[in-house]
Amino acid sequence: MIGTVDPTTGRTLDTYRFTSDRELELRLRRAQNAVRINGDRPISQRVRDFRVLAELLRSRREDLALLITVEMGKPITQAWAEIDKCVLACDYYADHMAELLAPQRVDVAPDTAEVRLRPLGVLLAVMPWNYPFWQVIRAMLPAIAVGNSVVLKHADNVTGCAKVLQSLFDETFGYGVLTHVVLPPHRVAPLIEHPVIAGVAFTGSNRVGALVAATAGRAVKKSVLELGGSDPFIVLDDADVSAAAAAAVRSRFLNTGQSCIAAKRIIVQRGVFGEFTEAMVTELGKLVYGAPTESGTDVGPMARVDLRDELRRQLEVTVAAGARILFGGRADPRPGAWFQPTLVQVRDTYAAAFREETFGPLGAVLAVSSEEAALAAAEDSVYGLSCSIWGSDRDAIDRLARRLHTGSVFVNRMSESDPRLPVGGVKASGYGRELSHYGVTEFANVQTVRSAATSRSLS
Repeated sequence: MIGTVDPTTGRTLDTYRFTSDRELELRLRRAQNAVRINGDRPISQRVRDFRVLAELLRSRREDLALLITVEMGKPITQAWAEIDKCVLACDYYADHMAELLAPQRVDVAPDTAEVRLRPLGVLLAVMPWNYPFWQVIRAMLPAIAVGNSVVLKHADNVTGCAKVLQSLFDETFGYGVLTHVVLPPHRVAPLIEHPVIAGVAFTGSNRVGALVAATAGRAVKKSVLELGGSDPFIVLDDADVSAAAAAAVRSRFLNTGQSCIAAKRIIVQRGVFGEFTEAMVTELGKLVYGAPTESGTDVGPMARVDLRDELRRQLEVTVAAGARILFGGRADPRPGAWFQPTLVQVRDTYAAAFREETFGPLGAVLAVSSEEAALAAAEDSVYGLSCSIWGSDRDAIDRLARRLHTGSVFVNRMSESDPRLPVGGVKASGYGRELSHYGVTEFANVQTVRSAATSRSLS
């Protein structure tokens, strides 16, 4: 059995039994049958289905958002925004599905040839809790568009969200296109190896991601990994300081700081460092830290007590090493997973809050002497998910962007995912891409069909 817990109070919300071996086999067969049924459905029908899903999400926005808030503590206005983003993705794929899935004709005269996207089959999605609806939608909607079906192993603490997701997909596509299972960790590897599973998408920690990749590799199965991130947020001397500071606070503390692409390592040139940190502290003072069900709240509790405790450790180690607390830093005695929004100034890139991934409302800011030093600090990480650069000299920014080893670079704006653009990382942040047309091809059999010219056409 597993239980979900309200991170605001620490009380148990619900308990769920693990999926039995027999039930798992039934669900795998159901998913396999869904591929046979849906893999060859006309694109026009798939488009209609995606529009139905968008309307269901739109019409049930309030209830779905409240479930997110109750299970993992996301402030309610941000939970509304998460559902809105899911709707946006449904609309994007409905609008562009015909062109994304259209066979590509290739000139191989006198023969004829085309390249088609065919489903791989049943995919396993091992998904995280921090965006319980959006992460599933963004990873799996493109794969479902191609005709795949999905077995969802969601994070334990958002099992209620997983159940509702399955009901939404059942109502939209019919049984088997997305089915969720509740499994302990030791049963995930055998599921990856199961002959019905054709590929696996994983979003989560580097440690578990490496295990998922190794298991999938041994079974010669495709995997897409979106792992940790410790994204640099670079502020150059010619940046709009007030805009950069406001964006840094929003990026670092959105979703109570529990986002892979949050601004976690804030790197500022010395010429504007004082002005920037002062502006950032001012912006931090505007944040409302409180009950996540209140519409005015910006930062709520973290999702779990153990994650809160790890963040406390990182803060304590960082301060012990000489960092200076610029904002917050006091322990919150309330029951639940509360951690006050905190900003520290670190001396170097070796500080725990700078070198390690911090997954919560703790920001670290570092002063550097030059553009080259900013690049060196940004690159001094095993991660490579995204980066945000702030400045006025587009040539200088472009020079930096070309030398950064990240999956995305955002200029004068915070990092964020968008259905129209691919998202994913390099280095320890994983491999593969989600969203846009790149997300469609990740879990597709890119099939070439070449037909010989007839004797008449050759004459």
